Amino acid sequence: MSARKSERLMNLVIALLVTPHYLSKDRIRQVVDGYRGQTDEAFDRMFERDKDDLRDIGVQIELGTFERGFGDDLGYRIVRDEFEMPELVLEPDEAAVLGLAARVWQHARLASQTSSALLKLRAAGLAVDPDALSTLDPRLAASEAAFEPLWDAVVTRTPVEFSYRRPGAEASSRAVEPWSVLSWHGHWYLAAHDRGRGEPRMFRVSRIDGAVSAAGSPGEYDIPADIDVKAMAMSLFPPPPSAAASVRVRAGTALALRRRATRSRPADAGWDEIDVPYGSISELAAEIASFGADAVATAPPELRDRVVAHLRGILEPAVGS
Repeated sequence: MSARKSERLMNLVIALLVTPHYLSKDRIRQVVDGYRGQTDEAFDRMFERDKDDLRDIGVQIELGTFERGFGDDLGYRIVRDEFEMPELVLEPDEAAVLGLAARVWQHARLASQTSSALLKLRAAGLAVDPDALSTLDPRLAASEAAFEPLWDAVVTRTPVEFSYRRPGAEASSRAVEPWSVLSWHGHWYLAAHDRGRGEPRMFRVSRIDGAVSAAGSPGEYDIPADIDVKAMAMSLFPPPPSAAASVRVRAGTALALRRRATRSRPADAGWDEIDVPYGSISELAAEIASFGADAVATAPPELRDRVVAHLRGILEPAVGS
């Protein structure tokens, strides 16, 4: 089915579902995109085929009159009670498939087309009931301009490049092999292989600055069969604290560490020893290293070793330059 026909069928469903009264063929022809501009014969053929297509997928269109006693004034509508599905009990694998379909419905093009269809129906003077679209309502609109080209790149396995801006940092150019676009904690993310860094990365779509352009040909790479996109998404959010580290901090410094400390005690002159809870030892090591000479990890030994390795990694490029 072509994208144009899919959009027309969706607009027809919306028109027949949200209006409380029967719509005549003439009115449908006026308000549904794809019918306007057709000859009478072409419109009749198209409309009949569309009704058959909808009935084939279980969408029942009711034919009736506007008022009793005027049987010749026929119109069409979709009865909401018949359109909505009963409560379903699904097996885990069935729920997973429907979950994937739900993500597809959240596609930016479908979300924007739904909103556009409602606006056009109102502009045409029809009373609409938006609540009737509760079974169709996109649950997470994707308004970012980068969403659509990223989605297409995932489907066609086309490498892309874009400018990415992390909070508090300058924008940098990224060339990636897109694996998946997913919603996580209310935001859209791209899971991909970062060619420049040679490893998997997650990119928040709203932080892509400017256009997304092709950096290769369709089908140029394969998506790894063992990739766990959910695990990648979970890595975006640090786990809850599960242990505590001892850190020596210079007086009046490392305030971010001090605020999280569960215990503080004087150490040598001008220094305090604090206990800091953490969930990710690598993230805490990077944070301690960011304070330079004002913070020293004392325990556990693994944390101290990671801080030292982090600082060496920063210093070595500078020494070689």
